[in-house]
Amino acid sequence: MRHAAIVVAALLSIFLTGQAHAEFTVCNQTLDVVNLAVGQKVEDADQTDGWWTIGANQCVNVIREELTNRYIYIYATDVFGHAILNGSTEMCIDRRRFSIRGIDECWQRGHIAARFVEVDTLEQVRWTYFLTGNSP
Repeated sequence: MRHAAIVVAALLSIFLTGQAHAEFTVCNQTLDVVNLAVGQKVEDADQTDGWWTIGANQCVNVIREELTNRYIYIYATDVFGHAILNGSTEMCIDRRRFSIRGIDECWQRGHIAARFVEVDTLEQVRWTYFLTGNSP
């Protein structure tokens, strides 16, 4: 019986400490559904990932580990594929779900170039970004 209690305690400990904490969360405070792509440094290379669909007045955890990058980049579109943020950092996206290493020569590599917004997390390990009707 004692062995079973130890196993249960160990599993509970793993479950409680292993739960994903929202480290970079995007909350959609608009009235529309948005599609989101995220860019960040991964192992010293720029990488973009997408897509997350975020309903109106909902939040999605897009990076589940503690943040190690001060700058995170986001690109959001409406359901028609029109950009809803005016970013200045060009990175690569794709039409379908993607994970793309590198941000140079998007078109030449068969991807789409998009302008991401730079989010300064102020070197915090957790950050929430709020998409509003007048996001930058």
